[in-house]
Amino acid sequence: MTIMRTLPALAVGLTLSGAGAPVAAAAAAQCTAGWEGTVEYSRHQASSDSKTVKRVSGKGTETTNSSINDDYVAHVAVRPAPDGEYSIGTANINLNATATETINSNDQMICPHERTMRQMSGQFVSKSERRGNASGLEAGVDITTDNDGTYSVSVRLPEFQGTASGSNSASFSGQCKSKEATNQKIADMPTTIDAMRFSSSGEDRMQPSDLNRLTGAHSVTSYGVTESLRWNLRRCGGDLRLVDVKFEDMRFPTWDAWKEIVEQVGTIDGNIVRLTAVVANDSPDEKSATVKFRDTYKGDKWDGAKPDGLLGEVSVTVPAGQQREVQFKWDSSGYAWFDDGRPRLMQRIKAEVEDKGKKVDDMTRNLKVAPKPLVLVHGLWSNWRAWGPWQNILTTSHSYDWKAFPVGEKPEHGRMNTGDEMGNFGPTNTIAQNAVELGNYVRYAQKDRNAWHVDLVAHSMGGLISRRYIHATMPTYPDGKPQISHLVMLGTPNRGSSCADLMSIPLELAGRPMEALRELRPINVMKFNAETVDRKGVPFSVLAGNPLPPVCRMLTRSDGVVAEPSAKWMIADNETQAILHTSMTETGPFSSFVMPRIALGPGEQSASASKSAATAGSARAPARLMLLGVEGPEDESGSTTPDFSKILLIAPGQSLTITIPVEEASNFGLTFLAASSVSATLIDDKGQVVASNRSGTPEANQIFRSIFIDRATTKGSWKLTLESKDRADREIILSTWSNAIQ
Repeated sequence: MTIMRTLPALAVGLTLSGAGAPVAAAAAAQCTAGWEGTVEYSRHQASSDSKTVKRVSGKGTETTNSSINDDYVAHVAVRPAPDGEYSIGTANINLNATATETINSNDQMICPHERTMRQMSGQFVSKSERRGNASGLEAGVDITTDNDGTYSVSVRLPEFQGTASGSNSASFSGQCKSKEATNQKIADMPTTIDAMRFSSSGEDRMQPSDLNRLTGAHSVTSYGVTESLRWNLRRCGGDLRLVDVKFEDMRFPTWDAWKEIVEQVGTIDGNIVRLTAVVANDSPDEKSATVKFRDTYKGDKWDGAKPDGLLGEVSVTVPAGQQREVQFKWDSSGYAWFDDGRPRLMQRIKAEVEDKGKKVDDMTRNLKVAPKPLVLVHGLWSNWRAWGPWQNILTTSHSYDWKAFPVGEKPEHGRMNTGDEMGNFGPTNTIAQNAVELGNYVRYAQKDRNAWHVDLVAHSMGGLISRRYIHATMPTYPDGKPQISHLVMLGTPNRGSSCADLMSIPLELAGRPMEALRELRPINVMKFNAETVDRKGVPFSVLAGNPLPPVCRMLTRSDGVVAEPSAKWMIADNETQAILHTSMTETGPFSSFVMPRIALGPGEQSASASKSAATAGSARAPARLMLLGVEGPEDESGSTTPDFSKILLIAPGQSLTITIPVEEASNFGLTFLAASSVSATLIDDKGQVVASNRSGTPEANQIFRSIFIDRATTKGSWKLTLESKDRADREIILSTWSNAIQ
């Protein structure tokens, strides 16, 4: 017979190591009552082993897998003893321990009257469990301090009665004489759960600002066993006190699937966090209290003097001698940043309990809030590599917890096809098809980071793909906030690109339409804008570039691909910089344009949301959009057609010269698509070189390479010489235009 016994409570007192010790003496002088609060002890053991040996027959193997999982958790409520000088502990303990051994045997044998080998196997599983649950046990707690202000906390937990059970099973396959599977269960039987004892390191130090509160944690791992102690103690407090404060967020994609936040991992900006405070009532009477959750800056290098802010408050009634939980759901939007744009690496949240309007206890916990994932959407003739430096940019701007997700980097989660790279004129996805791939990648980023909201940064055509996704399939959540917190577009042709007209028409006439290029023609973007109208509350921002003179018959300056009016369209938050289209994914635009719009603190984020509310719902385009001032002949659809166009194939090292017809006009332009390894030289009808676009120059790296002659021309035949330094055959598409008006 097993006899259950408990250890008597060990008096909790104050031990001084020397007379006149200033910190300890001050603590003793300030308060000599016993400590009260909570001490939590846990013991976790997890181990596994695998061993494979040859069977005696030499024709098979036997593999033994064993594992142990042992979790022991004790919550000790510490109370002052009746005489007031010492304290006593009452423990609630839970144990779950499982040991499993699995043996898999495989052999080959020839059965009697058979000529071929048989594969025989057997599996044997042995499992043992120990369980225990006890409440109200007396526990020993000891707190000692030293003259230098250090202290230690130790706990002694009694043995108690639990149960043990087990099971054995066996299964077989392929034996000469079949064997039946067996499954045997061992009924529960009483067992004694051993007593435990554990102490902190003794290196924790009392805080001079509050000598009557001790909070801390200590953990030791040895031989696969981790023991941890966590304590929150005070003395000379009121009847009400805070036992614990914890944080939870929801596991994406299941709303209301709450799970406690691991301190080292934290949560993501924009997630809803459930704040829970446990309030204890040590008095003999029922008590009503108010719990306030505050945003505290104490300890911050720059804002330590800033007063605490109020996140929310909850009322609670706590019966005599009992505890109650209070919960508040807090929107963490903006808390990865300060309002001045500085990264906030750690959020400190303080819970206060008030009795009749007077604060009687408080507790502060750290919560790491990482920025929302940044999903990066590439444009035409591009891929995820366009965003190569951005992860380093994000890490430098905040921390390693700010993650970039370039669409297509892990193609199993979604891959857009917009031509992949320059010189590829093969089939592509439509904007709608790429929007589906974008949605898949957004969900991957959310799952990877457990983030309910993300930011999008889109380059060029990626902005149209993002707009389509938001309009067509972006989900909504019960928190009322859009899945996409902000769409920042860089050089997006929101009214199309006349360059696409000039380059797509030759391919279409040749029966080789490239869908991504065709959809960028102004006439097609006009239809896109008429259909893609719902922003669903997502703020839009756009950066336009204007360093280059007119190209592709555009009336205005451009970034080499997109005219300034096309990028700005109907988007109120816009900015113009002297930056090339192909340079918009570099560090400069991130620092000057992108980061100020997504690195928003809680105050700035609220202001931004209010500002964009009036324009972030729907945006209907005019019935007829101006085609960016294009002059010249039009086809029946209203699109412009080139004066002259041609598709060429150039071999490695080859030099080609073609005749270019030139009409009488106020100016003349030539736009062509070619790899950067191809050089172009334009010669007029008098044999003079009038312009060139050479490989190895910045102009050669532009998507639409243009030569513009800003003077009047007369009718005649000019020559264009093309030279290739490539190692492979390359296609070239060229078109000419005239009479562009600045």
